[in-house]
Amino acid sequence: MIGRPRALVRSISPGLIAGASDNDPTTVGTLAVVGATTAYALSWLAVLLLPMLVVIQVIAAQVGVMTGAGLQEVVARRWRRPLVAVFLASVVVVSVFTIAADLEAGAAALGLIFHIGWSWLVAPLGVVLLGLLVVGSYDEVVAVLRWVLLAFVAYVVSAFLAHPRWGTVLRASVVPTFNLSHDYVDGALALLGTTLTSYVFVWQSIEESEEGRHSQQLGAARMGAAVGIGLAVVIFWFILVGTGATLGQHHVHIQTADQAAQALQPLAGSSSRYVFGVGLLASAVVALPVLMATTAHVVGDSFDWRTGLSERITKAGRFYAVLGASIALGAAISLVGISPIQILFVASIAGGLGTPVSLVFLLRVAGDEQVMVGRPVSRWLRVSGWVVAALLSGLSFTYLAVHVV
Repeated sequence: MIGRPRALVRSISPGLIAGASDNDPTTVGTLAVVGATTAYALSWLAVLLLPMLVVIQVIAAQVGVMTGAGLQEVVARRWRRPLVAVFLASVVVVSVFTIAADLEAGAAALGLIFHIGWSWLVAPLGVVLLGLLVVGSYDEVVAVLRWVLLAFVAYVVSAFLAHPRWGTVLRASVVPTFNLSHDYVDGALALLGTTLTSYVFVWQSIEESEEGRHSQQLGAARMGAAVGIGLAVVIFWFILVGTGATLGQHHVHIQTADQAAQALQPLAGSSSRYVFGVGLLASAVVALPVLMATTAHVVGDSFDWRTGLSERITKAGRFYAVLGASIALGAAISLVGISPIQILFVASIAGGLGTPVSLVFLLRVAGDEQVMVGRPVSRWLRVSGWVVAALLSGLSFTYLAVHVV
């Protein structure tokens, strides 16, 4: 009996980690800002994210299982170099800026917990995470990250420590409200833009290929993808509730997740501040290895290099070189004096431009019967995916029009 729960957790681990990586510090920061500016007004939108994200992750899981390859490798086989380069750029640019933002946030969380200047902690955090990927095998990395996921309970605890009015929260979560205020519109666009991001579904396909599953295990892969992203959405909701009950009710303006953690202290007590800080650190530790590995995979697959965390560094030297370069570049960007909100903004713009592009490639692959070995993704899932892609594209262009043009 003991073996069955362990086997279940093992079978859905790829989906758990891919879903949890969507809860990176960039997302946490955006959710905290939305909670601080709109309180519970957008909690219904966080709930609506569940079916949207489940559709995309389940499609990515099926692509990984049926093709036996990550999405970038499939794209490199299927299309010519110019289109492969477009896909590569759409993922790598988003990933690098997100690595920079997440490194800074993870270092800030350490500084918050241990009362140390965060800028001194960026490089050590990057080195430790790089060491985990270089020294550990794929299975060992997954095992470590699986345990780190438990720290996400900190966000749930933080929400309860904020003592929200649960009746008001539940009503706002099931009854949509609309207004055209600047905070509301920006919050809605940012919330969707930061959660529907390319590296999460690209990594889902990579993980399934690393697992070496066959078509008979497709059900487990799809279930893991749905459960993983479902738990991520639950955490999204609790972050909104916790920050909405404190910062939102007191109209405290913040720009980053670590500022949210600090601002919680006078409103909800020092324990809430530290609990939120632990959650922020966990989100960085889970997301950064996924971002780094995704970047290395898509670059390596584009040039037909040997890739994979299960490969030894002596056999996949270029793959691990890209791992190191991605964390070094991210650290450099985070330390050049750009403010956290500026990095967050650039990462959001990159995601807004890049994610719809890579999503189109995913959906094209999912419907290709030859590439999917005679088992393409079902029509209703593909149609749902195209609806999500169209919505995200429209929101991305609206966001860019409002903030850039």
